[in-house]
Amino acid sequence: MPSKTKGKGMKAGSQKKRKNVGADVEAKSAHRLAVLEKELLQDHLALRRDEARPAKASEDQLRWRLRVLEAELEEARSEGKAVYAEMSRQCQVLQKEMETRSRQLEEEVRGLREQLETCQREAEAAREGAEQALRERDQTLAQLRAHVADIEAKYEEILHGSLDQLLAKLRAVKPQWDGAVLRLHTQYKERLRHCKPLAP
Repeated sequence: MPSKTKGKGMKAGSQKKRKNVGADVEAKSAHRLAVLEKELLQDHLALRRDEARPAKASEDQLRWRLRVLEAELEEARSEGKAVYAEMSRQCQVLQKEMETRSRQLEEEVRGLREQLETCQREAEAAREGAEQALRERDQTLAQLRAHVADIEAKYEEILHGSLDQLLAKLRAVKPQWDGAVLRLHTQYKERLRHCKPLAP
């Protein structure tokens, strides 16, 4: 029968062996767990990289697009500044032209007003002259009519006087004319009587 000491030694060895095996298993498990965690982390990192790659590409594309847009914006700003400068220049030119034209029109209006005032003064003077001429004409015509009436009255008086004198002279010489006419009539009658008639 085995001794108790030997049994105890074997039992202690078995326990020690079991402890070593357990430690090994625990170490292997820990190592395996660490390997699995490492692989898991690597897979997770690879997944993240795979996920980040399109994001990085999108980010690069967005950055490129942003640079393009910034360049276009800068170009648009430059063009806008150029257009604004050109419009400002044209506006200044138009403003100067309008000011020049406005001054010209003001001068023309001033000249036309002066001409109008001169024409109005001349028309007023002409009207007054025409009225004065008409008054003088009417006065002259009235004087002429009065003079003509006076002359007609004098001529009528002279004519009546002359006619009266002529009638008086005719009355004075009428008997003589009557005798002379009677004698002439008698003489022509005697001559006609002694004249032979013409043969047919």
